[in-house]
Amino acid sequence: MACGIRPYTRCEKWRFGCGQNWHLLLVLFYLICMVNGHIRYSIPEEMKKGSLVGNVAQDLGLDLKRLRSGRARIVTEESIQYTELKTDKGILVVNDRIDREQLCGDVTPCSFSFEVILENPMELYQITVEITDINDHSPTFKRNSIHFEISESANTGSRFPLTSAEDPDVGVNGLREYFLTENDNFVLKQNSNADGKKYAEMVLQKPLDRETNPHLSLKLIAVDGGSPQRSGTVNIDVTVLDINDNAPVFNQSVYKATVMENSPRDTYVTTVNASDADIGSNSIVTYYFSDLNSGLSDLFRIDEKTGVISITGSIDYEKDKKYELRIEGKDQGGLTDSSKVIIEVTDVNDNAPTISVMSFTSPVSEDSPPGTTIGIINVKDLDSSDNGQVNCRIEQNAPFKIKSNLRNYYTLVTDIVLDRESVSDYNITVVATDAGMPPLSTKRTFHLKVSDVNDNAPVFPRGVYSAFIPENNSPGVSVLTVRAKDPDENQNARISYILEDTNTGGSPVSEYVSINAESGVIHAVRSFDYEQIKQLVFIVKAQDGGSPPLSSNVTVKILIHDQNDNPPQVLYPVQTGGSLVAEMVPRSADVGYLVTKVVAVDVDSGQNAWLSYKLQKATDRALFEVGLQNGEIRTIRQVTDKDAVKQRLTVIVEDNGQPSRSATVIVNVAVADSFPEVLSEFTDFTQDKEYNDNLTFYLVLALAVVSFLFITCLVFIISVKIYRWRQSRILYHSQSPCDSILSTTLLRHFGDRDSPTRVQLRGVQDD
Repeated sequence: MACGIRPYTRCEKWRFGCGQNWHLLLVLFYLICMVNGHIRYSIPEEMKKGSLVGNVAQDLGLDLKRLRSGRARIVTEESIQYTELKTDKGILVVNDRIDREQLCGDVTPCSFSFEVILENPMELYQITVEITDINDHSPTFKRNSIHFEISESANTGSRFPLTSAEDPDVGVNGLREYFLTENDNFVLKQNSNADGKKYAEMVLQKPLDRETNPHLSLKLIAVDGGSPQRSGTVNIDVTVLDINDNAPVFNQSVYKATVMENSPRDTYVTTVNASDADIGSNSIVTYYFSDLNSGLSDLFRIDEKTGVISITGSIDYEKDKKYELRIEGKDQGGLTDSSKVIIEVTDVNDNAPTISVMSFTSPVSEDSPPGTTIGIINVKDLDSSDNGQVNCRIEQNAPFKIKSNLRNYYTLVTDIVLDRESVSDYNITVVATDAGMPPLSTKRTFHLKVSDVNDNAPVFPRGVYSAFIPENNSPGVSVLTVRAKDPDENQNARISYILEDTNTGGSPVSEYVSINAESGVIHAVRSFDYEQIKQLVFIVKAQDGGSPPLSSNVTVKILIHDQNDNPPQVLYPVQTGGSLVAEMVPRSADVGYLVTKVVAVDVDSGQNAWLSYKLQKATDRALFEVGLQNGEIRTIRQVTDKDAVKQRLTVIVEDNGQPSRSATVIVNVAVADSFPEVLSEFTDFTQDKEYNDNLTFYLVLALAVVSFLFITCLVFIISVKIYRWRQSRILYHSQSPCDSILSTTLLRHFGDRDSPTRVQLRGVQDD
């Protein structure tokens, strides 16, 4: 070939069908030609550690100095490195035990590939090591014995599937054929599945006679084609049953089904069905798997009564793309029939691409020319078809680009000359996305450092900040915090927050709020009133400490929340002090008659302004009611002639705030059919009210006057008594004997004549 590569000759290694268009093969051939070389070795399995695989230096045409200077190493995605490169000798040796069966299972040919990478300049060589099989396993059966219950009426030619033997070896060392011990009734028939696996059936060639021979003991022997030849055996026990002459028959020889990988447990796969012409217990068919490969019993189960096959384990397309199950239906008489179920697995995009870093250089010099390699990554996806096709890109807009020169390898290079003074560092995010539906992706971020000048203004993470504060707040309370970020460093990134000088409602914004220059915390300068101002909008500037400084602005909105600080206001009926307003209700009014409507408003908002109306007091509660939501006053019964003309209602209006506020209104209602009757009644009502008010006033005034006169009289009487007592004492102490004689003479002269003088004198004498 022109590129020095020996291509594969098997179609499955190319992942294309052999019948596809030739231009796809040409594209693949072009991609393979980017690899510097490709060699292939073949070794048997189970070689000892250190065994020689091949001379890499000689086969690739490289000298040992180039291997050492290029730091030649093996790059593989496998967790186990089976080979080791001896750079001092240029040879490839076995590094770990290689078990072909563990590595590839029954896939042939079995091989693993890896790359040998060299640096300065970078070279990539692909090496494939094929592992050949040795006959190190014997055929084995999963069971020690097979038991059949066969009716003596079984027809000649009836088939009885036998369990298959498993031999992990492949090719000539794999399972070759089966042998059945000699007997008179059965012969062995060997068949092969579509995948080439052999299985055996026991065919009845001579009718059974339960009375002659009720039990048969046979042996099934499986041998491989290795040298020396290996074998395995299983016992076959046949119990002959009596009279069951119809075997179950499946309605299909092959059942086909499709399941999605990762389907949940108990997911339905398909249903098999076999019918038996017998009646009674001999017609009851039981279904079971006649033979399952290792591990399949953990993935599927069959309901023995209904024949429903469902999933019991995890189905992974990347492990197995198709399953083949053999189903056996057996009736109560022991007769059986078998069928095949082929289950195709549909791939689901359940594996995200993986990104492996081969090398990455950081920091990078600012004077590096465009195209400088800063990293090499390897990207792979375990899914197949479109689910495994990977596209690699750089997520953000950055002065870098990603190139793919080798299969699954990508190079991250600079796109322009980097400027240390412009950007100090870059976070380069590489995104690998597959073509599945929905697509899966993997990200890997590389941090590349450079340096700094003050060429970045502070940036707010949001264009507008919003905050809520209840009205009647305490001055000085913290409202919110604004934060700006500056990608610069040190003093250039030190941010000060400044309140822009704007007006709100004719006043500077500084009379409403203040801001901490260091922390960006905004405080309320005064208490807000929702009824006066509902929101405050202003601008905050963030300025860095560079020279010259750079700045940016952000709009801040503070929304005032309403509180229930205003009681309801009654608009109707209007309450007046001098005049009396009454609503008139005719005596012919029926139930539900609209008397009037109380109208109130609340200057608060939200639920603080939701009003409810209740009847607090009424002259006759059985006559009126008030609508809770609308404030309508209506009659709740038929008005009668016995109802009083004058009705007085007290309605309370409450808002829905916490705590609620209320207002009351008095509604006068006149129950009458004519206006003069209403006028006379409510005029008397007014005059009576004025008369009662005047009477109360005069009674209080009279009580005050009487009290004052009583106290005055009491004081006067006490004063007179005291005065008389003092005068009498003075006269008594100053009286002489002549006075006594004069007094006796005067008494005799005037006798008992009742006169004031006499009364006074007696008084003196007595004293």
